[in-house]
Amino acid sequence: MTTLTIDELLTTTRAVRKRLDLERPVELEVIRECLKIALQAPTGSNQQGWHFVVVTDAAKREALAKLYAKAFDAYIGQGSSSSPGPDAQMVRVIDSATYLAQNLAKVPVHLVPCVAGRIPPEKATTVATASFYGSILPATWSFMLAARSRGLGTAWTTLHLVYEQEAAEILGIPYDRITQAALIPVAHAKGTEFKPAVRRPLEASLHIDTW
Repeated sequence: MTTLTIDELLTTTRAVRKRLDLERPVELEVIRECLKIALQAPTGSNQQGWHFVVVTDAAKREALAKLYAKAFDAYIGQGSSSSPGPDAQMVRVIDSATYLAQNLAKVPVHLVPCVAGRIPPEKATTVATASFYGSILPATWSFMLAARSRGLGTAWTTLHLVYEQEAAEILGIPYDRITQAALIPVAHAKGTEFKPAVRRPLEASLHIDTW
């Protein structure tokens, strides 16, 4: 366990890619500890429809990594619309994301958070979608915070969802009844010192009483 304050934990839980230790195994008991904490997160109507697939099998990790790499190559090829230009920070992000895509199979644990059910496209209203994913994303973030406090590094990824059905077949997930929400690579972090990220000032996003 680290000695981070709550504010330090919340402001320094970064997407860890290059500093994931690909050689050191992660104890399953530590994953269980983090998931027990995750189960205290909010869940819509207290349904607790979450499921967590912990992938340690090397062949399955390699198969997931191939799906991820295929989606990543397409994503990089078309360019990201999330950034106005290739500033220095974005260059670093792309570089580390490329490293993860090339080494994902070597990451000792892949956590695939899932939620029971599937929203038909014709019923994917704003409220339905927000409620659905709101029942798994808070728990997943709680897991990542708990992992950080125990010296583990994680990164939130979703690119494998381009091939969600194929991933479901690899992991034996009943695709028609269970929706995958992310793929979280988990490994011991190389070092424990992480800094707050560069963010836009609060004033650029803050709206009080009206937009």
